[in-house]
Amino acid sequence: MIRCFALLALVGAAAAAHSDEIVIDFEKAEIGKPVASWTDKGVVFNLAGPLAHSQAKGRVMFFPHLATNHKGILNAMAAEQAIPVQATFPTSASAVTLVLWGSTGCPALLEALDKDGVVVDHASVAAVPGRKAPGDPIPFLQLTVKAPAIAAIRFSGPRNGEFLAADEIRITTSDANR
Repeated sequence: MIRCFALLALVGAAAAAHSDEIVIDFEKAEIGKPVASWTDKGVVFNLAGPLAHSQAKGRVMFFPHLATNHKGILNAMAAEQAIPVQATFPTSASAVTLVLWGSTGCPALLEALDKDGVVVDHASVAAVPGRKAPGDPIPFLQLTVKAPAIAAIRFSGPRNGEFLAADEIRITTSDANR
């Protein structure tokens, strides 16, 4: 009988630690139309800061991955690529995975931020992978960050003349963080 209660308590604890995954793939977005912000499933995407060299309003936009017809979100400001794209979550997350593609050789950085804007984890690659042959599609890569209470992420890396697009974001939330 005691073992039965212990088993029930263990199952209850596992259920309490249940986590959900929110997946955003940008397929509902309109290609090539810059917007100040974009919201899906409560997640707000915009630039992480103001423009440094212009009085214009910062914008994000959507770009097609030609080989797959997927859409990706990116910084729409050609001369202000140093400003990261930011995604702010309605509830905290314990892990975030970003599927990206970009200009060959472009660096990529993913940062996780807590509610105070402090970086709590980061992942990066020195260069986005290139095509193995001219006819190959631009390859995708994944970066993942983990922390107890991620409130937002930022992704960045391209220099002016380059691009870095997020194809999909997978946000793992848990009941403990709500």
